[in-house]
Amino acid sequence: MNRNMLNFTVGPVMMDDTLRLENSEQIPYFRTPEFSAIMKENESYLCQFLDAPKDSRMIFMTGSGTASMEAAVMNVFTAQDKVLVVNGGSFGHRFVELCTIHGIPFTEIHLNYGEPLTQKHLDAFNNQGYTGLIMQHHETSTGVLYDLSMVGAFCKKNNIFLLVDAISSFMADPLSMQQDAIGAVIMGSQKAMALPPGLSFICATPKAIQRITSHKVSSLYFNLADYLTNGERGQTPFTPAVGTLLLLHTQLKKIAEQGGVATIIKHTQEIAQYFRDGIKDLPLKNYSVSPSNAVTALTSTTGKSAYDIFTEMKDKYQIYICPNGGELKDLIFRVGHIGYITKQALDTLLAALHDMHKHGAL
Repeated sequence: MNRNMLNFTVGPVMMDDTLRLENSEQIPYFRTPEFSAIMKENESYLCQFLDAPKDSRMIFMTGSGTASMEAAVMNVFTAQDKVLVVNGGSFGHRFVELCTIHGIPFTEIHLNYGEPLTQKHLDAFNNQGYTGLIMQHHETSTGVLYDLSMVGAFCKKNNIFLLVDAISSFMADPLSMQQDAIGAVIMGSQKAMALPPGLSFICATPKAIQRITSHKVSSLYFNLADYLTNGERGQTPFTPAVGTLLLLHTQLKKIAEQGGVATIIKHTQEIAQYFRDGIKDLPLKNYSVSPSNAVTALTSTTGKSAYDIFTEMKDKYQIYICPNGGELKDLIFRVGHIGYITKQALDTLLAALHDMHKHGAL
C-alpha cells in the first residue's frame, strides 16, 4: 500500500507535516497531572469551538465515530423515550440500527438519497409526544447538509432532546449548540480535525448529563457516566489513544491561535468551491442540492460506475477519492475537502479527472 498517495476521502484525511512528525514520537505514560491538564484544555477548546452551553462536558472515547454514536444512543435514551430518527443515507440508517438494537422506540423520517430535510417533514410530528430526535448534521454518504437551525427550532418548540452526529461536519460547516438547541454532539478525530482515526467525542450539555447520570446502562466500556466522573480529573476510565489525544491538543491550540474554527470552515468552503468550479465542464453532477463544505458527492451523467471511477483513480493516478457501498456503490463517489488539502493538490486531482474524461472513463 502506497502511504504517500494524495487522499481526497472523508476520513482518514491528510495530516500536515507538524502533526505527522509529532505522531512519530514515543507515547508517554498518561495517569499524570500533566496529561490531565492537557485533557482539560482539550475539553475547553472543543466546547468553545462548538459554542456549547455553560457547564457542558466532553467525553473522549477511544473508538471510531460509530462507537460514540452507539454510546450516545444507549446512554441518552431509554425504552421510555419516543424518538424521531432522520434516515437519508448510510449513516442515518446506522442510527435506525442502533435504536433497534437498544430497544429505543423510534419513528423513522425516511428521505430519498440526496433529498434535504424540510419543514414539511417535521411539521407532521408537532405535538405528538416525541422526546428525542437523532440525526446527522451532514449525511456523508450523499453529501447532504441538513438545516440545523430549522431542526433546532422544531425541537425547542416541542421540548425534544436533539442528538446530532457532526462527525464529518464539525470544523467544515458552521455549528452552534446554543443557537440550535442541541443536547449532544458527536465528532470524530479523522475528519476535519485531520488526526489519525480511533478517537471520537461526545459533547454533552447539562441536559444530556442529566439523562446520562440518571440512566443505568448495561455496559462497562460504554457507560458514559463513568467517563464524566473520570473527566472531572482530566482522565478516562480506560486507556485512551494517548498519542492521538496529544495530537488533538496540538491541533486545537493551533486552530485557536489562527482565529478559531471559523478560519478552518472558511478554508474548507474555499477548497470545496475551487473543486466544484473545476469540474463544471465534466460529465459529473453534484448529487446533493444542499451540499456540505466537507464533501462533494458526484454521479456520472454518462452512466459510468462510481466504483470503477474510484478504482481507476486509485490504480492509474495514485489518488484516493471516496467510494460508497451498498446501493450507492455504482451511483455515487465522493471527493472530500477536509484535512490538509491545498489548491495545488486539487489541481492534480482535477487534471486526473479531465484526463479520465478524455479517454472516456467518466
